[in-house]
Amino acid sequence: MKTCCGDVPLHVAEGQRRVLQIVLWINVAMFLAEFVAGIVAHSTSLLADSVDMLGDAIVYGFSLYAVGRGAVWQARSALLKGGIMATFGIGVLAEVALKLIRSVVPTAALMGWMGLLALAANTSVLVLLWRPRADDVNMRSAWLCSRNDVIANAGVLFAAGGVAVTASAWPDIAMGLCIAAMFGASAIDVIRDARRQLHQLATPARNPPKPAISG
Repeated sequence: MKTCCGDVPLHVAEGQRRVLQIVLWINVAMFLAEFVAGIVAHSTSLLADSVDMLGDAIVYGFSLYAVGRGAVWQARSALLKGGIMATFGIGVLAEVALKLIRSVVPTAALMGWMGLLALAANTSVLVLLWRPRADDVNMRSAWLCSRNDVIANAGVLFAAGGVAVTASAWPDIAMGLCIAAMFGASAIDVIRDARRQLHQLATPARNPPKPAISG
């Protein structure tokens, strides 16, 4: 069986590349759409979701680079993803603080329509990543990013409904905080897995087997 430089079967690596290329461009397009809509609608949850889309695009790009490059690169890719997730969680908290200071009520209708569009896009990404998610830590962390996106999109829709009913920014702020908490929890999970794999890979190097004594 042919393998690439990371001892991954060639057909598996090529399949991973095709999937990651598709989901990369879906996330780039959705980042641009949601970011503009989030600014226009003054929505914390939409902006949080759009920035998450940008992070996922970066994540998928690095995942694409790591495909077939071996377990060390896959673990490094996952470690980067965990750091990006944690950074986005902090960014959402900062945006919530600004909204509280400015007392701006978001536009519920625009939030709802963009939430539906993003949910459709991210559901397709989740389906694409479902099968290769078990291939290695690189693809698993990419799938976790996509799963978070689907949950966040559902949250945006819920927040839009809350804003429409209450004419208040609090449903949007609360959902933004929930999304930030989800980013943080997933970051811990991904970073823990990546560090464990790096440790396992480094242990044999630090403790090479002793040569057998002949005679």
